[in-house]
Amino acid sequence: MAAWLKETNKISGDYGHLLLEQQAPIDPAQLRPYFESAHLDAREAFHGDAGLDLHPDAGAAGAHAQYPTCLPPTARRGLFGEVLCGLVTEQYTFVGNMDWIIPVFLFRHHADARKYVFALARDPARQRQLHGRHGNDFIAICLGDDGSVVRFLAGEAKWRSTLTTGAVETLMLGEWETTNGVRARSNRGIWFEVNRELAAPDGLRQLQSILKERDPNGYAAAILSLDKALILRDPVVIPRTDLVVLSGNKAARRVAGSTLLPADAAPAEYRAGNPLQIVEIILEGGDALIDQLYDSLWS
Repeated sequence: MAAWLKETNKISGDYGHLLLEQQAPIDPAQLRPYFESAHLDAREAFHGDAGLDLHPDAGAAGAHAQYPTCLPPTARRGLFGEVLCGLVTEQYTFVGNMDWIIPVFLFRHHADARKYVFALARDPARQRQLHGRHGNDFIAICLGDDGSVVRFLAGEAKWRSTLTTGAVETLMLGEWETTNGVRARSNRGIWFEVNRELAAPDGLRQLQSILKERDPNGYAAAILSLDKALILRDPVVIPRTDLVVLSGNKAARRVAGSTLLPADAAPAEYRAGNPLQIVEIILEGGDALIDQLYDSLWS
């Protein structure tokens, strides 16, 4: 990571801003183990549902529909941004200096991807664009000495082929709208979604359900603490940190070291009141990297 991305990290109280700028190309093979690990749970779930072998031979029935390689380019780029979100969370220091872990990614809850793999395995002509996954893009947790969840991190991850000021403003503030001749942002972008998030979002329930299935003994204390946080009456509040990760290729006129969101203090549009971490990842040739990487998974 250090050879690939130059790090500029600023933390001021409850606000952190991490700028990662590509300084050298990276071999996709270096990223492949992490990406395969991130997608393995969903791959097992989707392949099982579709009746596919987990690692089918090239000539096996349905081999063309392997997840996530079979997904269309737009879906791949969205997944890349979400996995990159997890990778930087585990590799870099964030606001609060917590030891974040990602027991499992939540990709199995992408209902349209499951449906896509099922249909494509039976009809290779069923290629189409996908609807996005609902809920949190990403959940990480910090465990106490007893294994219970003492804080969680909820992330929003976005990939754009070119990270321009206008593209980021649209992501954060919503599309332009004209009402009574007045043109203004809709204010239904990322800030709107983050500001209205529940204290215990459905991503925690999704994480808990996977942990119950995959490792109920190893994560028993974490599962119990999530139960207490997710009950409707008198829940035990688990403190939350918000994360926004923006990744994409640099704009043509971008100046090295410049940021698209404030580096020293939280933006005025953020009103949720939790510790906030922003990450900007500026790449070169990112689209080619994504395609090479996803073509190579489980190859």
